[in-house]
Amino acid sequence: MSGRHEEAGEYLMVAAAVHARIDATRIRSVEGVGFAAVRGGPTLDATVALTAEAVGNLPEPPDGPIVAEGGEFYEEPAGRVGLSFQPEFKYVESIGERETVQAAHHAAYAARDLLL
Repeated sequence: MSGRHEEAGEYLMVAAAVHARIDATRIRSVEGVGFAAVRGGPTLDATVALTAEAVGNLPEPPDGPIVAEGGEFYEEPAGRVGLSFQPEFKYVESIGERETVQAAHHAAYAARDLLL
């Protein structure tokens, strides 16, 4: 997720979803990347919807859990956030998951810079 800060009187939020094959400590391969963007304030509902759209824009649906950092969803419980995602949702637990989330952050920041 990128762009939850106001710039020039508006928000441009960009989400990137990275479909990756990982092990406990690293990314083995990236199967695809999906993006979504919206101009609007960063509410929990808007953030969840934007992220779900980015996941939906992946070339293939993920076959494992959707993983994010708790701060992306305002520290809401994973069970509440997970209601909007399939197959399942959880917060980062391993180094490999953290690396994947970092890749998504970099992709979102780069896409946001291109859109500004």
